[in-house]
Amino acid sequence: AKRILFLVDRGNLARQAKNEFEQYTTPDDGRKFTELYNVQHLQSNKIDPVCKVVITTIQRLYSILQGEPEYDSANEEESNIAGLAALRKTPLPVRYNPAIPIETFDFVFTDECHRSIYNLWRQVLEYFDSYLIGLTATPSKQTLGFFNQNLVMEYGHTQAVADGVNVDFWVYRIKTKITDQGSKVEAGLFIDKRHRKTRQKRWQELESDLTYSPNELDRAVVSEDQIRTVIRTFRDRLFTEIFPGRTEVPKTLVFAKDDSHADDIVRIMREEFSKSNEFCEKITYKTSTARVVDGVTGEVTYKSSGIKTDDLLSSFRNAYNPRIAVTVDIIATGTDVKPLEIVFFMRDVQSSNYFEQMKGWGCRVLTPTEFQNVTPDGKNKTHYVIVDAVGVTEHPKNDSPPLERQPTVPLKSILQAVGAGSTDTEVVSTLASRLSRLDKIISDGQRTEIERIAGKPMDSLISDLIQSVDPDSALQRSGVSEDIASEELLARIGAQMRAEAITPFLNPNLRHYILNAQQDAEQTIDTVSQDVVEFAGASAEATEKAQNTINSFRQYIEDNRDEITAIQLLYSGRRGQSPTLKQLKELSATIALPPRAWTPETIWRAYEALEKSRVWGHGGKVVTDLVSLIRFALEQETILRPFGETVEDRFTAWLSTQNQAGRTFNSEEMRWLEMIRDHIAASLTIETDDFDLAPFSQQGGLGRAYVLFGERLNPLLNELNEVLAA
Repeated sequence: AKRILFLVDRGNLARQAKNEFEQYTTPDDGRKFTELYNVQHLQSNKIDPVCKVVITTIQRLYSILQGEPEYDSANEEESNIAGLAALRKTPLPVRYNPAIPIETFDFVFTDECHRSIYNLWRQVLEYFDSYLIGLTATPSKQTLGFFNQNLVMEYGHTQAVADGVNVDFWVYRIKTKITDQGSKVEAGLFIDKRHRKTRQKRWQELESDLTYSPNELDRAVVSEDQIRTVIRTFRDRLFTEIFPGRTEVPKTLVFAKDDSHADDIVRIMREEFSKSNEFCEKITYKTSTARVVDGVTGEVTYKSSGIKTDDLLSSFRNAYNPRIAVTVDIIATGTDVKPLEIVFFMRDVQSSNYFEQMKGWGCRVLTPTEFQNVTPDGKNKTHYVIVDAVGVTEHPKNDSPPLERQPTVPLKSILQAVGAGSTDTEVVSTLASRLSRLDKIISDGQRTEIERIAGKPMDSLISDLIQSVDPDSALQRSGVSEDIASEELLARIGAQMRAEAITPFLNPNLRHYILNAQQDAEQTIDTVSQDVVEFAGASAEATEKAQNTINSFRQYIEDNRDEITAIQLLYSGRRGQSPTLKQLKELSATIALPPRAWTPETIWRAYEALEKSRVWGHGGKVVTDLVSLIRFALEQETILRPFGETVEDRFTAWLSTQNQAGRTFNSEEMRWLEMIRDHIAASLTIETDDFDLAPFSQQGGLGRAYVLFGERLNPLLNELNEVLAA
């Protein structure tokens, strides 16, 4: 290629692209890109003939093709494209300009090509006789249609997390009554009326009741206490639940509904955090606002600070302040702020593509040094958090669910579930996310030791887990085309891939070392208030559904106590009588059928929603948790906890009695006993035939077990079966 055109639709994206070209180091001789090629960011309507790369907005390019001598750069800062497209359904006319022949460029790149611009700007994009390449994180149907369905390259979020190109996210939900239900102001009370633009206020007495819905909030009606309650909750939970242990507010981007709403959020943020103007800034098409206090009257007003948007963006990206930026649309997509750790939604979003773009703000990665230059109390950026104050994440439009499906579950429990043989998609996916996060904070020595124990590199461990939960990978392994691959085949292959991916983690030494590495690498503050927030945010419908599930489950046990063997054995409550794993699996398959469609996890979550104080841990991931659920439903147990944890506690108690009796075990015997414990947790019982399976077979199988325990082996297995599982 001799010359390349790089098109954007906003001025700040053009400046950002120019900066990226300037900072890019070529892989061959280490020189900067701009040392090899001239790059021009058009700020006038004249293209430099010696430049190899030309960056411009589509708006300015249209002006150039029209032969206009100059173009107002202010028109490049706002995205007028959507508004113009709504008014004009046919493409803007473009005529041949001999000063800019169609062979001027060999390649034309159009950035953020998902935007709805093709009806309006199509002839501008197609003016040149060149290859046209679109870049976007969220191709819409219109985008794919414009490019004739020619999707050249695809790179998903989960794979990017596995590769360390992106960081994963989890969602923190904040609910308030007014946000969900609106409110009512009774007649006779005085209220403020505020001009939307000038923000001047006047008093007015209500002649009739004022009732407003959630949809009217921050548009027709502003409830300051609703905004303040959300922000105060965010402030109070920030250092205990959202980012435990941190002392400085992480870089936070708040999405507001409109410019007026943004002003309210900025003001209340500053007040609730008791910070100066620099702490929280509005970054929209307009310049930021500053709080001004009249020295005589004490009246507080908000006026433009005169700071340019570009300068604010640069500070938000590179400086300590602002810690919080509030925006509406101008930096909603495309602009890059790598240190960002919180994406805060105080507005709803209906478009799936737009929401995905907004989520993408938080996933950027940067070096620990770059991160600490902006956020001194952070070691490294390992993940980001979506704070949802409007329910935007609850709509069925999320196209890239986070790897971290269970952010509140301790790593110990995740490792324990995997060690017990769980190949549940959520467990495997969450483990991949935790390892990806851990890989960023452990030392080289710790990483080397993990790789030695596992027998493979850390990135391979993570990649294998990621691939095992990727449906496309299962399809690829099947070797058949998508149109003939059955769901049953893909499910079977996926389960096999997940079993292979977790095989290294069946080694208790690896799990122990990973857990110790995490505890050495970071300090976690344990709190329970996040669960309270989630419970407080549960709707009446969700609570009722949970109660119905529990009632139906109890009734099902009662109705089938003489019909289903697994229930019959557990119903009797007799010592030494437990169902087999096969019987539990049959029960699990039965309750999964319509009309119940239950899984152990759905039943567990129902108990979590209604009886938090008596539910310890997040279970339901493995079929053996049905034992805990049935015993709890029958009130044979007062606490509901994962079956694996019950087995582990019983094992600890058994070891204590052995020590008191003078019976000790060496390190290798202990390792085998722990493998036996984990097998019982996953399978309810253990027999000598089980020693042909992993992880026993990898350690020498039944022969090695007899070498270690001799004639004690069979009595020992019988004793552990009764003590741990019965």
